[in-house]
Amino acid sequence: MKLIKNIQSIAKNVILQEAIALQNLVERIDDEFEKCVYAILNSGGRVVVSGIGKSAIVGQKIVATLNSTGTPALFMHAADAIHGDLGMIQDTDVVMVLSKSGDTPEIKVLVPLLKRTGVPIIAMVSNRDSYLAQHSQFILHSYAPVEADSHNLAPTTSTTVSMALGDALAICLLEARGFTRQDFARYHPGGALGKRLYLKVCDIYPNNTLPIVDENASLKQVIMEITSKRLGVTAVNNSEGKMAGIITDGDLRRMLNQHSGEELLHLRACDIMTASPICVDPEDFAVTALEIMQSKSITHVVVVEENIVKGFVHLHDLLREGLV
Repeated sequence: MKLIKNIQSIAKNVILQEAIALQNLVERIDDEFEKCVYAILNSGGRVVVSGIGKSAIVGQKIVATLNSTGTPALFMHAADAIHGDLGMIQDTDVVMVLSKSGDTPEIKVLVPLLKRTGVPIIAMVSNRDSYLAQHSQFILHSYAPVEADSHNLAPTTSTTVSMALGDALAICLLEARGFTRQDFARYHPGGALGKRLYLKVCDIYPNNTLPIVDENASLKQVIMEITSKRLGVTAVNNSEGKMAGIITDGDLRRMLNQHSGEELLHLRACDIMTASPICVDPEDFAVTALEIMQSKSITHVVVVEENIVKGFVHLHDLLREGLV
């Protein structure tokens, strides 16, 4: 195996070249870019993205980003378009074609067929004088003078620029549509990301037991309630059924260290409890409960609504949901 002495310098040079290309891309965000954004917004349809080779792979990523940020999109491979896939294009759609050169044979076959559909065509292309650019209504200039490899062959810098331009387009559309965190959660219901955005306390606490004792409960009753409900905590209610406080297993340990055997017989829940516990509302997001636990170094919070104890959320619940 050939030993390469300058691996680190090669890697750094690749990243620097791509960074320079991205910096130059900033200067190409102009009125033409705005026209592309408005063309999509005003179409009322979807963005049909097409390309071939590495451009097709970049196009699929752009489609995924558009869909997840509120802009309906789908991918149509340039080679498959002439074999029936053109039928996916609707009158209200906008087609965006990705190609570095804009002059590949597949693109030259595809573009006239797209023009027959009558839908607007956006060219994401490096060469503004190419066939694709000349036959498109809008241009996203993804200029990349050189690739990052020493032979200027492997699609590297050009695909990075196209990816960034696609991200910029998607985020502009997101802002224009007033896309919110709640919208994002609706499109990302799976995994930890989605749960952070939509999972609420009321989705969790009903699955747990509800330990509660009266404020005049004996020490034995408190211990039995905490032990039987297996949460390491119990709520304490007053005579009106409202929350008076909570008792944790840590409270019990501290109390046992502070009192003698005879004194223990006369202790009641109200003598042991923490009277102002940290609470959350059932409609709070679960991630809010997690942030409270982390900031206060505690393992559970009591769920209270109008001073009525509804339940508890334990750190283990949030671990199980993948929020930690």
